[in-house]
Amino acid sequence: MRRFALALALALLVLPAGTAAGDGPSYVLFGWTGVTAPGLPYRYVTLPGSSETVLAAIRRSSGRVWSWRSLHGRWGVPMVATDGTAGGLSRDHRLLVLGDWSPPLGAPRRTSRFLLVNPTSLRVWRTITLPGDFTFDALSPGGGTLYLIQHLAGGQRGTRYRVRAYDIAARRLLPRAIADRRQSSWTMDGSPVTRATSADGRWVYTLYRQPGGSPFVHALDAAARTAVCIGLPWKGDQDVLFSTRLGLDRAGRTLTLSTRRGRPLFAIDTRSFWVSRPRPRRGGLFSAIARVL
Repeated sequence: MRRFALALALALLVLPAGTAAGDGPSYVLFGWTGVTAPGLPYRYVTLPGSSETVLAAIRRSSGRVWSWRSLHGRWGVPMVATDGTAGGLSRDHRLLVLGDWSPPLGAPRRTSRFLLVNPTSLRVWRTITLPGDFTFDALSPGGGTLYLIQHLAGGQRGTRYRVRAYDIAARRLLPRAIADRRQSSWTMDGSPVTRATSADGRWVYTLYRQPGGSPFVHALDAAARTAVCIGLPWKGDQDVLFSTRLGLDRAGRTLTLSTRRGRPLFAIDTRSFWVSRPRPRRGGLFSAIARVL
């Protein structure tokens, strides 16, 4: 046991940063920082082998391997945005979701699988198998609803998708897509860039880049199984979005999109979903209010 723990610790040190793979706008993550949650003393990391995966719980304070378990097959911690944001851990710390890994083939997969793991014992208590190409998106605060990205054929670089909800207790994929009811289509097109989540885990905000269109923030109410799509009045090259981040104030009432150096680009009122954008003028700045597109 001690020899394995030492070997695992060394592997964590030498594994390439952010090893990820996947089709469409979601990925699985091997090694690196894994996933953790506020108030949790551990982070969970997956390490791939030839035909199995090691799931390890690492002490955040010391970096030591606290516990580990070998899983049959190739599984990874879900990566929900291209900036390396990881997901899969419920807000109450009672459920960890891992996604299956398969080489990107350039077309939707025929079958997708997920493991539901007890984070305390690291034991698998259920495997979910779905027909179609699905990847992890989010969890409801209590872990009862699993939100998935359903990848669809077409679009620019295979980025067309729908958000679906899986009822864990009922063991079924709900028939309707989770989308903004104000929109004419429930199929979206874009790639996730960065994400912010409210302190209680209810609201999940994801910034999407959409070449040929406008970037938008997908606001998912993970408790009510509803969503709002917030368009951003963006002009110019959307590649700049890769160097931005989303952040919430302490009250969770303002969502800010800013550069990594902290310069604000947009502010979104999380109650009305109105967007404000600072614009220069003589004597300082003022906010021009832009209605949700």
